[in-house]
Amino acid sequence: MSDVTSTTKLEQAATKAAVMNQLPADKESLGQSPLHHADFASAAKRGAQKGGIHLSELALLGHLTLRCDAGNLEQLAAVEAILGVPLPLTPLTSVEKGAYSVRWMSPDEWLILVPGLEAFSIESQFRDAMPGHYSLVNSSGGSTVLMLSGDNAVELLQKSTTIDWHLSVFPVGKVVSTLFAKSTATIRRTDDQRFELIIRRSFADYIWLWIQDASLEYGLVIEA
Repeated sequence: MSDVTSTTKLEQAATKAAVMNQLPADKESLGQSPLHHADFASAAKRGAQKGGIHLSELALLGHLTLRCDAGNLEQLAAVEAILGVPLPLTPLTSVEKGAYSVRWMSPDEWLILVPGLEAFSIESQFRDAMPGHYSLVNSSGGSTVLMLSGDNAVELLQKSTTIDWHLSVFPVGKVVSTLFAKSTATIRRTDDQRFELIIRRSFADYIWLWIQDASLEYGLVIEA
């Protein structure tokens, strides 16, 4: 076998990646959120309708962690073509368009959230279109998303973290990964009194119980 043929085969093998569709072929078979036992839909009907804290879960979203070169213009263009939004390059910022959102996590790392049923399609598009060296990891099953809002949302966050949540230093769109009680969370401000918490599956129940306790003085409203 010639050196040219060997090199070609090695290059072809290097361009292939093991991409697996994590969803079952039977679309009727749905996954379960780590908080499925909390039954937010029933709690929203039978629980309090007024309170200073409103809580809902955005379950079963696609969570993709991208690592690439922020200085590579070809990679940046490919990402924008796939997602419809440019990567946020300013530290601790985010961008979103429709159901797609991207968070700056570090100088070469971004967390992308997409509808759960679209995660595999997005992965495949990256494999086809992304040039150069990069990493894309589908960690959808390892996290869930809570939406926290209400007149006392900031007060609850002040109880749970050491971050300064004043709008002048934590504006809409800002993102931070921080300790939340005795766990961790990636928190993004989506409105003046509305926050997105991305939490680990293994600590979801702990954080759910913590929020219930921390909300006692304000009143907790569960939203489906």
